[in-house]
Amino acid sequence: MEFDQLSNRVIGCALEVHRTLGPGLLESTYEQCLSHELSLSGISFKLQQPVPVKYKDIKLDCGYRVDLLIGDELIVELKSVDKITPIHKAQLLTYMKLSRVKVGLLINFNVEILKTGIKRFVL
Repeated sequence: MEFDQLSNRVIGCALEVHRTLGPGLLESTYEQCLSHELSLSGISFKLQQPVPVKYKDIKLDCGYRVDLLIGDELIVELKSVDKITPIHKAQLLTYMKLSRVKVGLLINFNVEILKTGIKRFVL
């Protein structure tokens, strides 16, 4: 897998979290630990960034939130599930479209080897 530098740095942080904690915890635990790792690495991010829905000419606050918005150029959606399904991918792609962010990472921490739980998307 060859990714851009920012994606690689974020993946490095995620690998450290997974190496330390392993699989089987709640998504919110991985979110907090990854946030800490990003901070330690000097990577700017926004946690639980609201994503408004633009419908015709109005913006609606429907309660959607991106897990992590990294430097306004990368969305990271975290999961801790048995298997990534098409709806998880669709969710990330929709968040990317609504936010006008071209790159996204879908990271599932509930795997034995984190590399198998990482998917990268580009619009």
